Parts: sequence; structure tokens; C-alpha cells
Amino acid sequence: MTEHQHQYPGAGQQFAWQPPTPQPTTPQPVPTPGYPGYGGLPTPTAEPAAPRRGSRLRIGLAGLVAGALIGGGAGAGVIALVDEPAAGGGSTTTAQSVTIENPDRATTATAAAAKAAPSVVTVYVSTGSGAGSGSGVVLTADGYVLTNNHVVAEGASGAGSVQVRTADGTLYDAEVVGTDPAFDLAVLRLDDAEDLVAATFADSDEVQIGDVAVAIGAPLGLSNTVTDGIISATGRAVATGSTGSTEDDATALEATVLDAIQTDAAINPGNSGGALVDGAGEVIGINTAIATVASGTPGGQGRSGNIGVGFAIPGNTAQRVAQEIIETGTATRAYLGVRAGTAADDQNREVGTGAEVATVERGSAAEESGLQPGDVVTAVGQRPVTTSTELTAAIRSRTPGETIELTVRRGSGSRTIEVTLGETS
Repeated sequence: MTEHQHQYPGAGQQFAWQPPTPQPTTPQPVPTPGYPGYGGLPTPTAEPAAPRRGSRLRIGLAGLVAGALIGGGAGAGVIALVDEPAAGGGSTTTAQSVTIENPDRATTATAAAAKAAPSVVTVYVSTGSGAGSGSGVVLTADGYVLTNNHVVAEGASGAGSVQVRTADGTLYDAEVVGTDPAFDLAVLRLDDAEDLVAATFADSDEVQIGDVAVAIGAPLGLSNTVTDGIISATGRAVATGSTGSTEDDATALEATVLDAIQTDAAINPGNSGGALVDGAGEVIGINTAIATVASGTPGGQGRSGNIGVGFAIPGNTAQRVAQEIIETGTATRAYLGVRAGTAADDQNREVGTGAEVATVERGSAAEESGLQPGDVVTAVGQRPVTTSTELTAAIRSRTPGETIELTVRRGSGSRTIEVTLGETS
């Protein structure tokens, strides 16, 4: 197997975290795990003058990078959360607006960027040990902003600061309203904000493979960067956390498992939390991770940057989670209540044939439906399931209280089981 080939345990992907690496607050060419030579980017020593509002400096983050092997194979593809710190604590590039200067030559990407770019922001986070930057999407005119949990995760429980620069260059102080690690989402509130340009969300369930996709964010701290491509896949089960020796479905709360939209629009470190929009400039996803391949010497930490395989949290999921966080500070998710591992094909252990139930939680939706240890779930509704990661993603894409049908292989036979999903936070 070559270095650029993926290894899959079935069709789902599993990834284990690499610890975040704090970055220095002065420009130094220090590589960051996950991306070779990333720390070598020069950074100005002073912020450009810009309007500034608010006074609270509450939440921040030192290191914003994590990555892991797909399927655990050495030299295989890598999923990396795409928000990394720039050397010196993030670029201070002045924000720029996107306008259509020549309508006669405008493309679909031109129009999409012109509509969506004013609603995309750059998020700056810092603690005493380092600093970095990511992206975000404006939810409301009065200052609620959606970003990734991994952008602000470490700072959410410690002293630090978070600031947000809007597309017009205004710099706001902000605080973290709440986070949801399982969905890799977080909501910020900007101090004294008003009249912001809120993003328009499309129905992400209507996204089709081959649709135009435009990514907007701040890769490498370069605010208002626009790239375009297509939707490469929908319903892509992607795990960016460790679940131990066996994988859970809805009980895998320590892992971020996404029912992701895949795109080939260029996404790089710093794009995390930014917008993936359709040809009309409406948000269909929140960019969160990329696949990379190993580079450099064997066993080295070097990873490639964008290779055209990026992942976004579907907009419908992001909106629901964000609204719950705004209203209550936390979010809920659908809960089945089993612990499962991937059932492997008899002839090839690398090929998954379903999610095999190891344990069933007492009093859970799974127990009430009649699921038993040893059952192998092969489909959720019309959606095939070949790995436990796919089962997790399929369950988390549903809403609490929803009734679904599971196709289950039990012994030599197959049956359909109806389940009303529970709720967990």
C-alpha cells in the first residue's frame, strides 16, 4: 500500500487525537505536528488599527491542532482538525470585503462569496502559553457566532481571551456561550455587537453530490479567503476522537463523530469554524476537518496540507445545536444506548459488514426495542451501516425522540427493529 492510499475498516473512518501543541507568541519557524514547517510563516509584530469594542476577555486557547491515522494504518491518510495556530499567535492580516467589481465576468463562486463573506469572521484565541486563530459564522445581528469546539476547547475551562474580527475589520471581545465536543461546535457572543450580517442557511439535507461548494474562512490567518469546488460526498462518517478498544455508537461521547459533508474545495489550518456555502451563498456546512497524507521521513510528524478531501458539519445539525446552546448553554443528541464494534468480513478483516452490538445499556432505547448483544446492525433506515463509526454517525444525524428502523442481522437471519431514540447531552 502506498503512502497516499487510505486504509478503511469498512467504509467508516476512525482517528485518534494527537495532543495540541502550544505555539510561541513571537514569530519562530517551529513546525507544528500535523503540518510541516507551519511555524515558519512571518507575522507582523503589531495589529493594524481597527475599531474595537467590548471589555471582557474571558476564554481562549493555546493550541488548535489535532490529527490521526485513518484506520490506524501506518502511512495511511490522516484526518486533521483544520484550525492551527500561526507562529506568533495568528496572522494579523487586515480583513477585506468581497465585492463584485465586474459583473460581466462574475462566476457562481463570485456571487456566492459576495453574499456569504460578510457573515464569516476570524476568531483569535490566546492563553498565557500561546495563541492562534480560526474562523466562525455570524448567526445573529446582535453578536452570536458559531465556530468549532476544537477552536476554543482548551480555553473554555481556563483563563485566556477570545476576540473576533468581522469582515469589515471591526475587532470585538467575546465570550464562549457553550460548547458541544461531540458535534465539534461552539457558540460565541460578541460584546456590544449590533447590526452584524447574519448568515443565511440552506437546507443541508437537500445537498447533492456534484453541487457547487465554496469555502470561506481564514486559513493560515488569512481572513476572507475564498476557495471553490464541489460536494464530493454526503453522509460521510468521520471520527476525530479516540473511542478506545471498541467503538460506541450513541454512547461514544468522548469522540467527535460527524455525519459529514465532504468537499474538494481547498480547506487548510485556520478554516475551522468557517462556512461551506452553496452556489447561492447560503451556508450548508461548518468546515471542521481535512484528510492529509504522511510526508517526510518514515515515522516523522510531517503531514501534507489540503489534498482536496475536506469535511464540514451539515448546516441543519449546526443550526439545531447552536440554537440549543444559545437557549440553554448545552445541546442534546439522539441516544441509542449500545456499545458496538465493527463486524469484520470472514475473508478480509479490513472489510466491515456492520456494527456488532457488544453491550446494551439497561433502560435505553436499544433495550426497549429488543436489541441484544451479538446483533449486527447493517442499516439505519435506508442508510447502509458497515462499521460502528457509521452507526454512530447515523444515530447522531437524527433528533432525540425520532423513531427509526434498524436492519439487524441475528444469527443466520435478518430482521427490522423499530427504535424510538432517547436523548443525552
